[in-house]
Amino acid sequence: MYHCISLPNIPSLTTLMLPFSAEAPTMKTCTANLPIACSYFLLFLLSLPLFFLPITDCQLLESCSTATDCGAGLYCGNCPSLGKTQPFCIRGQATTPTSIISGLPFNKYSWLMTHNAFSIVDAPSLTGAQRITFYNQEDSVTNQLRNGVRGFMLDMYDFENDIWLCHSFRGQCYNFTAFEPAINTLREIEAFLTQNPSEIVTIIIEDYVHTPKGLTKVFTDSGLDKYWYPVAKMPKKGEDWPTVNSMVQNNYRLLVFTSDSSKEGTEGIAYQWRYMVENEPGDPGVVPGSCPNRKESKPLNSRSASLFLMNYFPTIPVQNEACKEHSMPLADMIATCYKSAGNQIPNFLAVNFYMRSDGGGVFDYLDRMNGQTLCGCSTISACQPGATFGSCRPITPANTTPTATGTAGSFTGSVQLTGDASVTNILGMLVLCLLPFLVSFTLL
Repeated sequence: MYHCISLPNIPSLTTLMLPFSAEAPTMKTCTANLPIACSYFLLFLLSLPLFFLPITDCQLLESCSTATDCGAGLYCGNCPSLGKTQPFCIRGQATTPTSIISGLPFNKYSWLMTHNAFSIVDAPSLTGAQRITFYNQEDSVTNQLRNGVRGFMLDMYDFENDIWLCHSFRGQCYNFTAFEPAINTLREIEAFLTQNPSEIVTIIIEDYVHTPKGLTKVFTDSGLDKYWYPVAKMPKKGEDWPTVNSMVQNNYRLLVFTSDSSKEGTEGIAYQWRYMVENEPGDPGVVPGSCPNRKESKPLNSRSASLFLMNYFPTIPVQNEACKEHSMPLADMIATCYKSAGNQIPNFLAVNFYMRSDGGGVFDYLDRMNGQTLCGCSTISACQPGATFGSCRPITPANTTPTATGTAGSFTGSVQLTGDASVTNILGMLVLCLLPFLVSFTLL
């Protein structure tokens, strides 16, 4: 059985050096404290081999106390709404399916999408007004990208002679519902695409922009136009999309859809429901056993559109409930929508607070969806590149019973598990500890 290793609780070297760092210490003080300090220091030296033992970070569902306790792709959190108040390691990053199985049409893959990706808790107000609105996410779009999000729902409005990301009140943006100019988020996406030349990103715009060519300008100004997938090349009759490899080679790595049908003719931006089907967002989309299509969308089992967007979030987002939403209820809804769509796996899974779960969360379900579609296996981790469909490598089940020992858990917002180690002057401390013995030796 796996166990996380805890190192002995040894006083820091800063603490050990205090007897020697006090201002104008007397020889009596140094002499009195030296044996104590040296005893601690020798204990430290004896424990040094432990620092060089192979140490494995805490794995999924194992107890933790800080983010750095958990292994790569995990964070330290909890799920009080399911009675899991003690902290444990929770999955916080998606598997990039194309890194395991590449070369298939784009519409064969499933991707994580964030609902209202711009609506971020604690985002500073840029209008000077106190913001009064709902929040849907907890970390920046850049961190969302780092954690494997590849689809973004963005609400765009005319506001302050610019285009802003905003929640609306009766279709209009106000200073107390506004977040930031759209170009800020678009530049984050542009930077990611530039730094990651094999990645593909999808943007779905809830479009309230009436400025002529307003969207064209903001995408051009952000530098994203060079990655734009031409609407003329998009499949319009439900046929397969080009392969992901072909899209990367042609640098068509940004798909943009709008809710305004007129923009396809005036600005060359694809009208969303011409290319994808979608279930009801909000509360109607989370009713157990039901997965109705959105009124603007064709029926989910229509084969005249080759992409399937599955919404899974309540109308009013609640942070502390998201971990419960992303457990078994999500699995049940995926199965329901799969049947409603005529046994079609969703290509996009749109959620609030995407990192919150009771363990594997949306990331595990995406792995299962991709595994089933791409290789016929229970999870994409079982896929074997080049093998026949259904040839799966064995997967060791994850530990499902965490043993928590801490007293509090927290959500970190992003998975960037980097540590910082201070450099200490071990040689100097060793000389101080050996000095009395050297003096005694010279006096003999």
